[in-house]
Order: sequence, then structure tokens, then C-alpha cells
Amino acid sequence: MTQLQEPSALDAPPVPRRRRRGRWVALGVVCVLAVPGVSFGRAMVAPGAAPASVRAVEWVRDHGGAHLVDLAENWWFSRHVPHGAVPAVRGPEVPAGAPGAPPVVRGAVTESTAEGRWTAGRVGSDGLPALYTTWFRPDAADPGVVAAAAWIRAGSYRAHLVAGTKEPDTGSWPGDARVAPGDVPNLLATFNAGFKFHDTPGGFFEDGRSSRPLVDGLATATISGSGALQVGALGSEVSLGAGTTEARQNLHLVVDDGAPVPGLAANGSGRWGTAHNQGQYTWRSGLGVDAAGDLVYVAGNGFDLVHLADALVEAGAVRGMELDMHSGMVSFSSWVPAPAGSKEPVEPAKLLPDMTREADRYLAPDQRDFFYLTVD
Repeated sequence: MTQLQEPSALDAPPVPRRRRRGRWVALGVVCVLAVPGVSFGRAMVAPGAAPASVRAVEWVRDHGGAHLVDLAENWWFSRHVPHGAVPAVRGPEVPAGAPGAPPVVRGAVTESTAEGRWTAGRVGSDGLPALYTTWFRPDAADPGVVAAAAWIRAGSYRAHLVAGTKEPDTGSWPGDARVAPGDVPNLLATFNAGFKFHDTPGGFFEDGRSSRPLVDGLATATISGSGALQVGALGSEVSLGAGTTEARQNLHLVVDDGAPVPGLAANGSGRWGTAHNQGQYTWRSGLGVDAAGDLVYVAGNGFDLVHLADALVEAGAVRGMELDMHSGMVSFSSWVPAPAGSKEPVEPAKLLPDMTREADRYLAPDQRDFFYLTVD
């Protein structure tokens, strides 16, 4: 009987050229998708605190999708005005004209609420409150938009600027991207800095070196060797003198000479970023100084750029700059000594209750650069 032989590979019909080409195309697609997949995965687990949503959006921006993200954000934030939450009163109310108290908030203040009334925070070494907070409505036409302000008395604090794990992206910087552990018991406030550096022409200065050259004319927050923080246009209102230890730039001033800078509503020249982005109704924050050199920080949800400038002026700023924007980017916490018997030496509270990040955000390494203040 003749035995049947198994067909060999040589006897198999040849693979059609079209199928072979399809396999190579499929392999190429897998490789093309694998590269960004690895990059995305690394971004999602990169060092430094940041929500997954923020990591994902920033990865898309950094990999050619900035225009698409801007289109989506501009469509949404220009059509939906969120209403902010009113913060709970924390601390004793301060009568207008009290020693060391901030100026009265400009604009209407209703008698039945705490709107525009400053409450005292942590006490400085001189026995007077070093920080005060309040809230108010910067837009009479839309009372649902809520601004909050913190006023920090000059000479009562020491300011610190800390680089994040990703911003500025120019190598290692001092500070471990968090509040120095030895400074935690003396914390007065922590708050966000400005835009990512590929979104602003400005620079970052710390430890005697710059991430890139700082630009004259741009809005700049400088810190002196004594810890005093000033805000102004570099070269005319503030400078990088021999006593300057840190500096952070972010676009141009939005408040100067005690008034909003002309042209904010249209932003036709792009001095404050893209025109559409600055018309968005979203989270915004700003930092300024009053006539006496006291610090003023404001933040709110549902702000466009005009809201931000108006809020800075209403809170007493004579010069002011925009800091970061959007949910997850805007963070401010004030700190007070904890009650006796507490496990922690100080306790934080958000400036606005609907700020999305944790009140103690900057005690752990963060991806973005930030400021913190300690009692002097």
C-alpha cells in the first residue's frame, strides 16, 4: 500500500504578494502606534503630581495637537460660563481701617453677606495678621462669577519660587519640586505660577541661572534676597539686580498704574496669548502688588481676561500679571497653625472651595513650578 506523504513547505502555494504587502503595512501601523503609545504611557507616569486628565491633554498639546485642543477649549469655554462657589468664612472679620488691614475692596458690597469683607489669617512675627482673604463678584452683569483674593502684608513673609519636575524643562533645579520640609511649619500660603514655558516667551531665573534669557518688558515676578516679592514689567518697574534670587515671567502685565491695561478684551496683538484663549470663560489666576508693595493674589472660575484684570484692581493691585489658567492649574491655599494635639503642625485651606487640586498640593513634588510664602 502506498503511504500518503505530508506536503512539505516547498509544496505549499506561495503567499500572494498582496497579502505579504498587507502584513508589512500592518506591522508598520503597529510600529507607528507603538511609538506614541510608549510616549503617552511615560507621560502618564512621569514624576510629579498631576491629574491624569491634565497629563493627557498636555501630552496631546506637546505632540502636535495644540491646535485641536485650543479649538475644543475655545468652543466650550467661550459658550459656557461656570458659576463659582462662595468660600466659607475662615478667621475673624477685620474692620475697615484696622491696623495693618488691606484696603476696602472696590465695588458694591451687600450688607447681608461677607462679600468684600476681609478675614484675617495667620499672624506674623509682629503679632499682626500677615494674610487676609475675601471674595467678591467682579462682574455686576453676571453675579454668578465669584472672585477670591488674598492680600499679604509686605514685610510679614518670605517668598520662595520652586521649579517643578517638568517646568521649566531645562534640567535639575533646587527644591525637589516641593515645599522644603523645614519650611512647612512656617507656611503662610502656596500658589501656582504661570503658563508652561512653550506658551510664553518669558523665562525662569533661580540659583543664579536662567532657563532661557528673561525678556525686557514682560510681566515678571521677582524675589529679592530678603524674600520680598515684586511684580512689574522687567526693565522699567522691576529688575534683575544683584539682590534678585528668583524671577518668573508670564506674558505682559494685565494691570498697570492701577487700571486694566488697554486692549485686553480684543488681545489683537497676542500680548496675552492667543486671542481666542483669552476670551474663554474658565479658571484664571493673577498676582499683583498694591501701592504699598503688599501682595495681591486673585482667582476665580468663569473668568475671561478682563474679569481677571478687574478683580486684581478691585482687590487693590496697581500692577498685576496673569498666572496660570484652567481647572487643575489654579491653586491657592492659606495655612494656619493646627489645633493643639493635631498630628500636623499647620493646616491648609483652599482660597475657593471648588479649586480642584488638593489643599496641600505642593507638599509633594509637582510637575509645575510654584510659589510659596513663609511667615518671616
